[in-house]
Amino acid sequence: MKKLLLVGALALFASVNAQSGFKIGAHVGLPMGDAGDAYSFKAGADLAYMWPVADSFSAGIGVGYQAWFGKDRTITIPSMFPGMPAVTHTAKAETLSLVPIVATAEYRIAENFGIGADLGYGIMFAGGENTGGFYYQPKVSYSFGETSALWLGYQGLSKDGFNTTAINLGYTYSFNN
Repeated sequence: MKKLLLVGALALFASVNAQSGFKIGAHVGLPMGDAGDAYSFKAGADLAYMWPVADSFSAGIGVGYQAWFGKDRTITIPSMFPGMPAVTHTAKAETLSLVPIVATAEYRIAENFGIGADLGYGIMFAGGENTGGFYYQPKVSYSFGETSALWLGYQGLSKDGFNTTAINLGYTYSFNN
């Protein structure tokens, strides 16, 4: 079913006969919620291919890479015996890698302002293990001319009731034909 949806989406986007272009970008973010307990910050890069669908609306596909950098966590276990000291252990959370594969869209609400969203599947890698889940990122953007934009987004990855979230600030450069 996933393959059929992907093929259908690609066929729809390929049938649009209009100007198109690549977008490349980078971002930094602050992990929120439970992710904020284990990770201090994140950095990533994104690549998308966008097609204009209407005057103010573009849609496309994208992929990226993100590294979530672990924090040091200290755990103190109190002594169970009188006169014995407590045991303290410090460990650093391992860096988490995330690869989102998304459908992306942007709507221009004014000449320089836009709203958009990335929806798809995110694959997480850490410690030799991998898993994935539903990836989403609504965002707002401010454009500087035809090619450059700053954006602010709220990103999440959800699987079986577990959510990993972050607030992101990014820059995008567009290569328009």
